Amino acid sequence: MLYLSTRGHPERKRFCEILLEGLAPDGGLYLPEAYPQVDGETLARWRRVLADEGYAALAFEVLSLYIDDIPADDLRALCRKTYTAEVFGTKEIVPLKRLEEGVYLEALSNGPTLAFKDMAMQLLGNLFEYELGRRGEQLNILGATSGDTGSAAEYAMRGKQGVRVFMLSPHGRMSPFQQAQMFSLQDANIHNIAVEGVFDDCQDIVKAVSNDLAFKRQYKIGTVNSINWARLLAQVVYYFAGYFQATTSNDQTVSFCVPSGNFGNVCAGHVARQMGLPIDRLIVATNENDVLDEFFRTGTYRVRGSADTYETSSPSMDISKASNFERFVFDLLGRDAGRTRALFGEQLAREGRFDLGSEPVFAEASARYGFVSGKSTHADRLMTIKDTWERFGTMIDTHTADGVKVARERRRAGEVVVVLETALPIKFADTIREALDREPDRPARFVGIEDLPKRVQVMAPDVAAVQRYIADHCRD
Repeated sequence: MLYLSTRGHPERKRFCEILLEGLAPDGGLYLPEAYPQVDGETLARWRRVLADEGYAALAFEVLSLYIDDIPADDLRALCRKTYTAEVFGTKEIVPLKRLEEGVYLEALSNGPTLAFKDMAMQLLGNLFEYELGRRGEQLNILGATSGDTGSAAEYAMRGKQGVRVFMLSPHGRMSPFQQAQMFSLQDANIHNIAVEGVFDDCQDIVKAVSNDLAFKRQYKIGTVNSINWARLLAQVVYYFAGYFQATTSNDQTVSFCVPSGNFGNVCAGHVARQMGLPIDRLIVATNENDVLDEFFRTGTYRVRGSADTYETSSPSMDISKASNFERFVFDLLGRDAGRTRALFGEQLAREGRFDLGSEPVFAEASARYGFVSGKSTHADRLMTIKDTWERFGTMIDTHTADGVKVARERRRAGEVVVVLETALPIKFADTIREALDREPDRPARFVGIEDLPKRVQVMAPDVAAVQRYIADHCRD
């Protein structure tokens, strides 16, 4: 299995090379040269694997199609080490719950930081430690978070040999619980940088540093954001697990509704669908920062600046530049790397937008690739949280509420829609109190976390300043 850049760099690489690299040298994102195809016989076998052997065994089956430079026994052991009931709370790992007629919730937030990011990040931490150990090397991970990626990465990497984490987050823009999860960590290999700006400023810095090839090579910079293919690949697995739990036969189809800001989670669904998983539609749910909804409605992709990025009650989706969207557009354009490079590497930088709405290819976003979208507001979130609690006794967080609202709105008669749960409600307690007039449940291990000492460096949105900080702390 070889991987290529969405922007046409001629070099092809294997999995473990791109695991440690992040962005391609030309600023593109890595994708496999072709998606492995899964036929009906394989689906039937995988359904039995999940039922008989569990999620870790299914993860091995999916990942082994993409990873051929880690011995099978080692990869199987890494999956077993990662996906355990002790780490994720249940033996099912991602249990499915029927919410109402035709609507299910897939629980992805039972990991160490109570967010779906743990599903991939726990594997990534083990993969990094394994590969760095094989090479006798070290890695400095640079990431950006709008809320959950940071804590998931830090909990996965804390204490790992050969790994340091430098995590950028928007200063004051995450919930108090999210901030406390990250900033209370005192591990020597964890470094938190609060950037005076929005998430997109953090993400721009990560990309700029990753595109500085001399700095990247000197300081061995890697990424854990979903621009890292390994993380997105790990997320593909739970689409298969959700499908198998929601169906009894591979003749059935299922749609997935995915709360989305950076397009990584739903892009994993796109990959699963391209492999042959019987997904009918991929429903993208956005909040007031509706860049993705605007594209799927009109064909116009229009990024917004910091001043036009709203601060909302589903803050992990307060994103106006969806990094992973380039992967989908690359496929939408028939894998035309030159056109992808022109759109993302040139036109977006110059004009802040591009428009495919008048092109025949835009119709394929829905007709061929199954994408539709919807939008949710603060009022919608409050109403959905309240209704879901009162009718079903199920408490959902603000981002999952965006997904449930859009799923109900876009669901067609007879369609089965699985909403991907994104986090547990305790992470967004203020909005839960506003909606339900009660406190969300808090796992015992997080009692009083907001009062712990915090270790964080506040910094202007300055690429050079971040590079200096990394260089100084690489000597620690």
